[in-house]
This record gives sequence, C-alpha cells and structure tokens, in this order.
Amino acid sequence: MNILDKIQVSIQEEMKYFEKQFFQITKNKISLIKNINNYIIPKKGKRIRPMFVFLIAKMLGNIQKKTYHTASLIELIHTATLVHDDVIDNSNFRRGFSSINAIWQNKIAVLIGDYFLSKGLLLATNHHYHDLLKIICTTVKNMSEGELLQIEKSQTLDITEKIYNQIICKKTAGLISASCEGGAISVNVSKRTSLNMKYFGKLSGIAFQIRDDLFDYDNINDKLIGKPVGIDLKDKKITLPLIYAIKKASKNDKIWILDSIKNFNNHTTNHKIIDYVKQSGGITYAIKQMIKYKNKALKILDNYPKGSTKDSLKSLVNFLVERNI
Repeated sequence: MNILDKIQVSIQEEMKYFEKQFFQITKNKISLIKNINNYIIPKKGKRIRPMFVFLIAKMLGNIQKKTYHTASLIELIHTATLVHDDVIDNSNFRRGFSSINAIWQNKIAVLIGDYFLSKGLLLATNHHYHDLLKIICTTVKNMSEGELLQIEKSQTLDITEKIYNQIICKKTAGLISASCEGGAISVNVSKRTSLNMKYFGKLSGIAFQIRDDLFDYDNINDKLIGKPVGIDLKDKKITLPLIYAIKKASKNDKIWILDSIKNFNNHTTNHKIIDYVKQSGGITYAIKQMIKYKNKALKILDNYPKGSTKDSLKSLVNFLVERNI
C-alpha cells in the first residue's frame, strides 16, 4: 500500500463513490467526447483535490451529497485546466501518456477543456450551489490571471519572490484552496471555519507548487513526472530557486544568467544555470520556504478535532512536500 492509499483509508468508500459519480457526470453520447473521456478518465492522477474535499468535510462534519458534487466540480475544473495547460505549453505528454492535444490536436483539446469546464459550472448551477459557483468562478479567473502574469514575466524576466508568490497563489494554490473551502462549505460550517480552511488550502498549495518547481532541478524522477529537467528554464519560467540565486548573484553573474535564459539554445547552458542555482543555495532556500508554508498549514489544523481523518489530512499535506512524483 503506497502513501496515498494509506491516506485514503479514512475516506475509502467516499472516494470509490466519487469515482463512479465522476464517470457518470462526464458521460456523453458524442463518439469523439466518449473516446476522449475513455482515454483521459482512467488516467486519473493522484486525485489530491477531491481528497482534500472529503478529508476537510469529514473532519468538520458528515459527508453530504453536496460534498460529492464539490469534489466532482473541483476535479472537472482541474481536468479542464490540465488539458488547456498542455496546449499552452505545447506539451505532448501528461502523466507519462500522450496528451490530448498530441493525439487529437489543439482545437479538439481546447474544446474538450471547455466541455469539462462547462460541465463543472452546470453541476453547480443545476443544484443551486451559488456559494460554490462564486468560489470556482473566482478561482478560474485567478488561474487565468496567474498564467498570463507568468507569461508576461517570462518575457521581461523581472520577477521577484513577491510576484512569484502571486503567480503560484493564483495558478496552483487557488484550486487547492477552493477544494478545502468547498469541502468545508459542503457540511455547513461557520464562515470563520470555511475561511480558515481556505487559508489552510492556500498554504498547502504554495508548498505543493514549490515542490513541483524543485523537480526542475532534479534529474532523478524526470521520467516519472513527465517533466524533463530544466524545462522551466527553457520556457523562461523563473521559479523560487532561481529567483534566490539571481538576488544573491553579482552584477556580472546576473547578466550572464538572464542573457542565457533569453537566448536559451542548448542543454549545456541549462546545466550550468542549474549548477549555479544549487551552489548559490537556491535549492536550500526554496526547500526552507516550502517547509515554512507546510508548517503554517499544519498549525491551522491544531484548532480542529483529533482523529484518523485529521491525521490523514496532515499526512496529505506532508506528502505534498515529500513526494517524488
């Protein structure tokens, strides 16, 4: 039993029912949609966001019909963004398999992403979940802003740690935050509690993204995660380890780093920058920040009831920063 299976023990039945419901929600009679669904849904990934929904809801109350709908809504939005991201990044692989755009081309990938997005919004409106609808619409807006801000900064390369935090809060932490807030709202908690869970999710999501960015400097698991080492540098995405290195660099080194990224053309340059970041303490600093956010998230849980569900929630947060995939 792997770590995620152990974490899911306290919500095992809920996750099984969720999987069945998610399959039903995405069903469609159009052959092309059916074929894509049959391809993408079995490659379900880790289901981290639905796990947050169910663990939060179970820690705070009793699982409701709305909880299942919240988990499905979140996963529909997440799936839509992954499909769109692969188009934006010209990525041919996702989780070790060919991406939708690689098989069916960009036009169909964009449309299937829109399909998942609309299914999620309809799920909320059909059940009159106006509170969830507001959370999701705000989250999708923020994700788009985060992506556009990152694109802008990949052109100007004038990114600071503050701007980096803004980007990852909007792009990644936002949907994990929405999962936690949505899970809380689904079991009718107080406004204060739902906001606490929103903040808990935000902190957890920041830690998650920093860990993801650290993969760019580690060649051990590049095949497992489907993300070649240095791909962020090639795409001119400046993440926390490099931000720290640039901040500490001499004027000449800073000019060399930025010029190398602007005129990226070979793997030798890539590895030189990676080595420089490691030697400057950029990796150590990013790990320190990641652990700081993780600990702040876990601290919030101290105010809530002890039990196996909270233990599983803590394990999930720890998994986010300790994972190798």
